[in-house]
Amino acid sequence: MRIRIVLLAASSILAVSAASAQQNTSTTTLDEIVIDGQAAGQRGVVTTDGYVATSGRSATKTDTPLLETPMSISTVTQAQLDDRRPQSLLEALAFTPGARVGTYGFDPRYDAFTIRGIDVTNTGVFRDGLRQINSPNGLFRLEPYGLEAISILRGPTASLYGASSSAGIVDLISKRPTATPFREVEVQTGSFGRLQGSFDLSGPVNGDERFLYRLTGLVRDADTVIGAVKDNRVFIAPAFTWRPTEATTLTFLSEYMNSTTGGTAAYINAYAPYVDRNGVVTSKSIGATRVFGGDGRYNAFRQDQWRIGYELDHRFNETFTLRQRLRYSQLSNNQQYVFAGSPGLTREENSGLVVDTSLETRLRTGEIDHKLLTGVDVTYLTYQSREGYGGTIGVDPDFASRVRQTQTMTGIYAQDQLSWRNWRLTLGGRYDWLSSRFARGFPAAGVTDYAREDGKFSGRAALSYVADSGLAPYISYGTSFTPNPGAVLSGGVAVPTTGEQVEAGVKYDLPGRNMSLRAAVFSIRQENAVVYEVVQGINRQVQLDLRSQGFELEGIASLANGLSFQASYSYNDARILKLTPETVGNRLSSVPYHMASAWLNYTVQDGPARGLGLGLGVRYVGSSLGDNLNRPVLDNKPRTLIDASIRYDLENLNPQWRGLRLQVNATNLLNEMRQTCTVGFCYFDEGRKVIASLRYRW
Repeated sequence: MRIRIVLLAASSILAVSAASAQQNTSTTTLDEIVIDGQAAGQRGVVTTDGYVATSGRSATKTDTPLLETPMSISTVTQAQLDDRRPQSLLEALAFTPGARVGTYGFDPRYDAFTIRGIDVTNTGVFRDGLRQINSPNGLFRLEPYGLEAISILRGPTASLYGASSSAGIVDLISKRPTATPFREVEVQTGSFGRLQGSFDLSGPVNGDERFLYRLTGLVRDADTVIGAVKDNRVFIAPAFTWRPTEATTLTFLSEYMNSTTGGTAAYINAYAPYVDRNGVVTSKSIGATRVFGGDGRYNAFRQDQWRIGYELDHRFNETFTLRQRLRYSQLSNNQQYVFAGSPGLTREENSGLVVDTSLETRLRTGEIDHKLLTGVDVTYLTYQSREGYGGTIGVDPDFASRVRQTQTMTGIYAQDQLSWRNWRLTLGGRYDWLSSRFARGFPAAGVTDYAREDGKFSGRAALSYVADSGLAPYISYGTSFTPNPGAVLSGGVAVPTTGEQVEAGVKYDLPGRNMSLRAAVFSIRQENAVVYEVVQGINRQVQLDLRSQGFELEGIASLANGLSFQASYSYNDARILKLTPETVGNRLSSVPYHMASAWLNYTVQDGPARGLGLGLGVRYVGSSLGDNLNRPVLDNKPRTLIDASIRYDLENLNPQWRGLRLQVNATNLLNEMRQTCTVGFCYFDEGRKVIASLRYRW
């Protein structure tokens, strides 16, 4: 009831604002406001023009043109987010080359995905350049409405960021205060009884551009394609910027989100006997049924998460710039579920502090320009998890096990970006010290403690040639080092994951056009990767060695005639090097050889249909294998998914409706719901989802 009241209030605000606009336009002509997604005082976080990103900090922690950055980078810009209206991180990444979403079918509990065939769910998500703290069952959820952009870096970045996957990272860039006043309210409705209200307000405080604010919020009441699974959410994100001088900027970023979904989101699998090479008979899945695996009477997954932090930038002079990023985060979840007719309960809490301090030094030696970055960062994570099973459905079971872990990692790093004529050389190195303590307790067996102390060097070297024609070939080599939360099935703290990658590519920015083309070929080798494997019917963490090779193509543009597009193709061959004797050399589960996507958006520029926008997206996911044994019975068939959008600026019907936009977005328009099997368990894709929105900006 409370959510519906808030939605009603949001609708009232929109109506009153629209009425006010009608009254004002009779006497005053409003100046057009153009929002480009670039917050004041944050030049270099990300700079975009429509669908095309031109520079950013995510790849190098310095403001560097993407053409001159010798690694694979994709950016989901604010314009793309506005047009496609993704409702999760997975939907936001769906058109990114090399990113495999839908690995677990429809599962709104976690944002699980792979990059270049490697799972980066726990170790590859960053927020505003800082590692996002996660624990095995305590993963921060993303609200896309709170983002300015998403930077996807493919390949090792550990030489700068430390704990990160060899496949790359996804840097989520929060909305920041703007110097240009910006106000927006919106209401939505759609599939599965969806009701949502949201607002986004920003600008100077009392007209003083030294003090800027932004307040973004959302409330949602919705069901999903599975009747027992909710999609409810309350989200609020205050931000504040203080610019005491032209040389100093301090921005505070914070967020609170409460969400409720389903503790079980899977379907019952059918099983049959399987005999391994030693003659051992086990029961393994042969596919999913259409029967929901949980119980609506005991299926709530409630999660509270919040974060608070700041970004400090101070430019001493033309040579030295100091930056510091700090964030404290905390998460608590309560997951009720039913498995094989028996209830289960997991409660997990985690908290962590991340702080990164760096000094950028610009200098010149002879004909060579240097952009030298030196820094130190510290990450601290602690979490505890309690699990219970059995009893009566609807009654919380007693906790049968308890887990507690702390991790502390300190890293020092240095990077030099050298420029000589058209050549660009990037050299970087980092050393990390990791301390991990893990304790697991059972009522009958007592407490078992594990501890690890690790140290590791990681580095990166990359060379590119930036021709005057806009063509920039490059080659790079990098290594990675990733501590893993939790313990593996064999017992003990998970061994840190290490990896290395060789990549060669070419970038091309078409002269005089807002269009970019990218191509890259890569080879990754990773050791002690933590993955989930179904063992005796339950997903457990295990470690493997793998090799992933492939290539990617991407084209993206926003043209003056109202046409924008993004298109990509990726080929990925991921193989197991060490897991079990039966799986060595096999293809990695649920990693297709081929993926392709294209999104085309056109906005009519003049005539009777001026302001009408049409978008159409196609996503192709090739066939893959449903378990690491590569059993034919679990083949994942290829599929093609269609997304679409239509929008209209109502001011073209009536000038008094300026700022009003009606928009409808659909994902999986053809309702393609095929089975997807991953590590021996099978799921179904989410069906068609249609969302209609009415937005007012002023």
